[in-house]
Amino acid sequence: MTPELYPTRAGRRPRVVVVGAGFAGLQAARQLARVDCDVVLVDRRNHHLFQPLLYQVATAALSPADIAVPIRAIVRDQANVQVLLGEVTGVDVVRRVVNVGYDELRYDWLVLAAGATHTYFGNDRWAPRAPGLKTIEDAIDIRRRVLLAFEEAELEDDEEVRRAKLTFVVIGGGPTGVEMAGALREIAAETIADDFRRVDTTTARIILLEGGDRLLASMSEAAGERARRDLEAMGVEVRLETFVTDIDEARVWVGEHSVPAANVIWAAGVKASPVGEGLDVPLDGQGRVLVESDCSVPGHPHVFAVGDLAAQVDATTGESVPGVAQGAIQMGRFVGRIIRDEITAGEEGIRPSFRYIDRGDMATIGRARAVADIGGRTFHGAFAWVLWSVIHVAFLIGFRNKVLVMVNWAWQWFVQTRGARLITGSPSVHVEEPADLSRDPGY
Repeated sequence: MTPELYPTRAGRRPRVVVVGAGFAGLQAARQLARVDCDVVLVDRRNHHLFQPLLYQVATAALSPADIAVPIRAIVRDQANVQVLLGEVTGVDVVRRVVNVGYDELRYDWLVLAAGATHTYFGNDRWAPRAPGLKTIEDAIDIRRRVLLAFEEAELEDDEEVRRAKLTFVVIGGGPTGVEMAGALREIAAETIADDFRRVDTTTARIILLEGGDRLLASMSEAAGERARRDLEAMGVEVRLETFVTDIDEARVWVGEHSVPAANVIWAAGVKASPVGEGLDVPLDGQGRVLVESDCSVPGHPHVFAVGDLAAQVDATTGESVPGVAQGAIQMGRFVGRIIRDEITAGEEGIRPSFRYIDRGDMATIGRARAVADIGGRTFHGAFAWVLWSVIHVAFLIGFRNKVLVMVNWAWQWFVQTRGARLITGSPSVHVEEPADLSRDPGY
């Protein structure tokens, strides 16, 4: 056993360990800025990621650095915070110890904000063919696959293979799936339409598959219907009440029918971080901790689960808190204030119950196309798109990122191009029947 990280000492200050520097974790840590305690912020990555705009990295609209900020830069002015790069492998709630690799990190209060990842509902073998979108690495991988598909289609002489390379299947009709499908259609029909000589990118098929009877199930029916109509007007094929039964090396299967597709993107479901599994407390079907009304873990009042790791019920409405950024932000602030008050008072007080304030939901579909549910009303079109843009820029961390994103969006609006069309890594072009470019007048 290696020496303990940040060892406890007699007369030490209270220590709060926050696992995860996403929306919830950062908010919890920020509430403790003026509290006489030590905060250890643990994350397996060195950056905070603005996930709502991750699809724009995957579709070459933004670069990774536009939506990510180093964690140390965010908390550099909060003197009581220590950032630790590492992955939490377990929690011992009896000994009040967090396992970070081979080390142990003791805590007085623990905030678990480890987030979630995608799930394939028992079909993990689909993962190599149908990547999900949760990290920068995921986004860069999808961007590489999408851009390579057009490059390979340009070099392919077999028409059937070419059609498959120009077929993109997005599985899941939630906000990520809707936004991905719309962005892919814009890339094919507008952004790169004049960039190739042998292939007509406007003929690309974008297919959105959703198992439910409408898109955007977390939003109003009017928003879901408007999104469907807008996507179809753009040329996206929307198929509702359609469940994928298999994904092989060349096709996506729906029952007895299949679609030849070289590119598949998974946006159909999420599951909570496995950190919750080691707590020996009740979990829901998504692996989230069934927390108490104050977001604490049952039986352990000094341990909290927040964000995508928590199955929380709003104390006012009795409804489940949605797994969205605003829910994570509110839970993080709520728990941070509880810890702040109890450290300041020197004792555990009567805790309030968490109440979720729904500030609205929105999803963008394409250029000047979006839907938004705010205050019981549904907005769409250019107004909803501007509203979506303003709110997302406002929630970005860092002045630099706010400016760069606004400039990028303004440029894309006027010239209809995407400046991050980079195929990174070591791209391997696979062509079944290479075209004879020496005889092609286009070359």
